[in-house]
Amino acid sequence: MSSISSLVDSRVVITGGTGFLGKHLGECAKSHGLRHVRLLGSRDYDLRDPNECKRIIECEKPDVLIHAAAICGGIGANRKEPGRFFFDNATMGIHLIEEARIAKISKFVQLGTVCSYPKFAKPPFREDSIWDGYPEETNAPYGLAKKMLLVQLQAYREQFGFNGIYLIPVNLYGEYDNFDLESSHVIPALIRKFDHAKSTGKRQVTCWGDGSASREFLYAQDAAEGILLAAATYNGAEPVNLGNGEEISIKDLSELIAKKVGFHGDIVWDTSKPNGQPRRQLDTSRAKELLGFTATTSMDTGIDKTLSWYRSQLAAA
Repeated sequence: MSSISSLVDSRVVITGGTGFLGKHLGECAKSHGLRHVRLLGSRDYDLRDPNECKRIIECEKPDVLIHAAAICGGIGANRKEPGRFFFDNATMGIHLIEEARIAKISKFVQLGTVCSYPKFAKPPFREDSIWDGYPEETNAPYGLAKKMLLVQLQAYREQFGFNGIYLIPVNLYGEYDNFDLESSHVIPALIRKFDHAKSTGKRQVTCWGDGSASREFLYAQDAAEGILLAAATYNGAEPVNLGNGEEISIKDLSELIAKKVGFHGDIVWDTSKPNGQPRRQLDTSRAKELLGFTATTSMDTGIDKTLSWYRSQLAAA
């Protein structure tokens, strides 16, 4: 029996369960034989309303509650709606954690964000460095809202003995992602741009920034495995990074995706647009030590799967 399978008889409730990561969590839970998993979306409960947070606990009666719901997006979306990104994410988490504490549920799993790390954190980012500076400005409201939930969980553990854990996934990608150019993250945005350019015969694609920024990416199915492993086995106060420990420049990523898509035109960099955080790479040693988690999907394989899924959706549409 795997560690995750120890949750087989637990009632596992996943907020954000109808979204990108939530769908991967559902598939992962099913593959490990979990019998009582509820995947909930915003149509089921509006978690910005404290009464709805109370209702989800009363109606769903979770043993383990994984809070994966979030209002998030790429640099453009963060710049457009910083207030909404701060308020909605902070409000959902604060009230849900409080109601879970009152109900004394067995385990609360909060998903944080790599955007919480300081702008100039030294790669690879260790969990202990999360308080060493202010986040990169375009992502700061979102990152700080999520980081306050770490403070809440640690305070509740100290005062009430509440078993809440905090995980920090790096940038995710994979099937079911958001490919809307106005709100998507970098990999789905690049896939859509290059694929559209190829299919319409365009000879040029414009990308944001100058390509020098670097990022680490984690395939969403690997992330789901790490999250469920933590739900099953980790009961500590300290945050845990989830990533693959490798970084790639946006320039190299763009060229990789262009090649996989079959786009042979020019890539032009719009330097009037921001690069975002200069570098992102996580130290993943804590996850390996405490969870036994190591990502297994390479960027090459993960992008192939993501591109295949994206094109299958276009064909179906």
